[in-house]
Amino acid sequence: MAIDFPGLLKDLEAESTELDVRLGGLTQEGWTLDTPAQGWTVADQVSHLAYFDDAATLTSVDSDRFRIDADELMAVEVDFASIVAERYRSRSGDELLAWFREARRNLLATFGPVDPSARLPWYGRSMSAASMVTARLMETWAHGQDIADALHQTVDPSMRLRHIAHLGVLTFRFSFESRGLAVPSIPPYVALEAPDGSEWTWGDPTTPFSVSGQALDFCRVVTQRRSVEDTELVRIGAPAEHWLHIAQAFAGPPTLGPRPGYNSHG
Repeated sequence: MAIDFPGLLKDLEAESTELDVRLGGLTQEGWTLDTPAQGWTVADQVSHLAYFDDAATLTSVDSDRFRIDADELMAVEVDFASIVAERYRSRSGDELLAWFREARRNLLATFGPVDPSARLPWYGRSMSAASMVTARLMETWAHGQDIADALHQTVDPSMRLRHIAHLGVLTFRFSFESRGLAVPSIPPYVALEAPDGSEWTWGDPTTPFSVSGQALDFCRVVTQRRSVEDTELVRIGAPAEHWLHIAQAFAGPPTLGPRPGYNSHG
């Protein structure tokens, strides 16, 4: 998939705006609602996004400082994302929303002139600037799904899902390696129906292994927002079946996806 970096940044801005509108209508009680992510409230979801937006901005302007902060955070023996959530639970909803808005504005402004191929340190493996922005879009969408679920709202799928699906395909190898598992020698062919009815594809269509279905289902699975068993994704071959039970499009230690019937990512 060719990189249109300005277009990618515009899509991140659009995804941000959609979430901002949802958050802007919350009461303080709404900020304290539990989300499908076990132990996380709506407020925790937003502090997570704001914190890692700031981290992405920092790694692009001061990689040495980022490495110091990242090493300190990853040195803890528990899930460092939960540590971040705990740090900011004293902030009000208004404070968190203001933080998220500022962090996202800074990120968009900082990445505008960055070379999309530039390698940036992150938690674990380094990432290209383009992959970093794609990851921020994926995180915004995925945590936005959690928030929408908590509010019993639906999120209409957009063509921005292609970025998330692409990241899901790119992290095929990571999903196995992060668990110490052998990586299948032949990755599955992936064919997804886009929200507008067109088809998005990745890989060799002649391979004996494949995944097909709705792009929305695929994106929910690779971001661990739904179990593959709760989707209509068609999996052909053991590598495809195994992958979608461990798929993880986000950085960090390996985590288990939701059990069937429970829309959580942890």
